[in-house]
Amino acid sequence: MGYSEPAPTAASRTGSLTSSSASVAETTGITMYGCGQDEAVLFRELAPRFGVRPTITEAAVSEANVDLAAGNRCISVGHKTRITNDTLLALSRAGVEYISTRSIGYNHLDVAYAKSVGISVGNVAYSPDSVADFTLMMMLMAVRHAKAMVRRTDAHDYRLSDTRGRELRDLTVGVVGTGRIGSAVIDRLAGFRCRVLACDSRRDVSVAPYVPLDELLRESDIVTLHTPLTADTHHLINAQRIAGMKDGAFIINTGRGPLIDTEALLAALESGRLGGAALDVIEGEEGIFYTDRRNNPIESKALLRLQEMPNVLISPHTAYYTDHALSDTVENSLINCVSFASGEQRG
Repeated sequence: MGYSEPAPTAASRTGSLTSSSASVAETTGITMYGCGQDEAVLFRELAPRFGVRPTITEAAVSEANVDLAAGNRCISVGHKTRITNDTLLALSRAGVEYISTRSIGYNHLDVAYAKSVGISVGNVAYSPDSVADFTLMMMLMAVRHAKAMVRRTDAHDYRLSDTRGRELRDLTVGVVGTGRIGSAVIDRLAGFRCRVLACDSRRDVSVAPYVPLDELLRESDIVTLHTPLTADTHHLINAQRIAGMKDGAFIINTGRGPLIDTEALLAALESGRLGGAALDVIEGEEGIFYTDRRNNPIESKALLRLQEMPNVLISPHTAYYTDHALSDTVENSLINCVSFASGEQRG
């Protein structure tokens, strides 16, 4: 079982184009779906550099707007909205042969089905520092009980908590998945002088001592997840594995929500078995995260229960959200599409 995030496609790794790519790019039309305002600005700024003729829309790709891709073999999509198989089929019928998803993970579309209808899918590389920095911030906030402290001070209660915080140098941190992001987290942990354990079937012994997952969970005060979501990793952290964790341990998830069995996590938090959690992703976040729900009910009872807890931090899938990562993502999405059009890359 591999725990590292998917490797970026070849064009994303190189970050450069050959002269043959440039010549093809002069006539390359690409439709960019699901673009926020800042993404759209960057696409318009960078597209001429690669000879790309962009069609940009804020709307996520769907059967209703497949016509925007007419005449373009390549499209770029965001990760915020699931792409249905019906949409993939409609894209294929419209002549689309390649999708560059502006994310590392592919779990918002069925890659195998896309291939069956003649569409290759590529991901992008972006700065792992964005997620690694955020992960360390969440670790520190969790072990220093930051949420409860902020809640008290917002209510003008300036007393100290009865529970003291903990220092990372006194703790063991278990890193599940040592790809680009997991390795960047380990690099940062070195500065805190804590003990680090790693788990991944693909091992780089220079990174940290590797141990089986159950041993990592048993030994770690903090467990942080940096693995892609696959059939093998769905509910990787389940009731049985949570039962094998240290009493009072913290769990950090900046990977994908379904890596954790949310109901099992809730039971362990409510019973006091776990010390807390910091979750940038959660099962059932689709349709909730990235929307303004202040005046609309939230159907996810699990999310509401988690947010009520003083020892659980929730952020809306924002670990990647930095200006540097955005620049990487836009540029590499363009590179992916142009490389495919030139024949240098086949998904």
